[in-house]
Amino acid sequence: QVQLVESGGGSVQAGESLTLSCAASGRFASIPTMAWYRQAPGKQRELVSVMTSGGGNRDADFVKGRFHTFRDNAKNAVFLEMNNLEPEDTAVYYCNANVRMRSGGPSSSFWGQGTQVTVSL
Repeated sequence: QVQLVESGGGSVQAGESLTLSCAASGRFASIPTMAWYRQAPGKQRELVSVMTSGGGNRDADFVKGRFHTFRDNAKNAVFLEMNNLEPEDTAVYYCNANVRMRSGGPSSSFWGQGTQVTVSL
């Protein structure tokens, strides 16, 4: 089985920064993509950013260049650096990974437990 453990959430004021971390553990062959999603109260979960193992990256429009995603493939980890945070960024942030359990096999999706980010004025 694969476990994703997130850390780095917290409460900050508008304009400040936070960096979230997510590390995958378990037995698997590769992790083609790792992504960050978020879910605000009363809203659907939405994609924030996705990154491939080769460094390809796609961000949601609301990121507006404020967030930066990067991976450490050697550590099976993905990071979300969030700058100039706004109250609208308040949400639970979830790590997601599409994992190949064996080389050349299909990938399966795994989720972390989520980490709360709260931004106040």
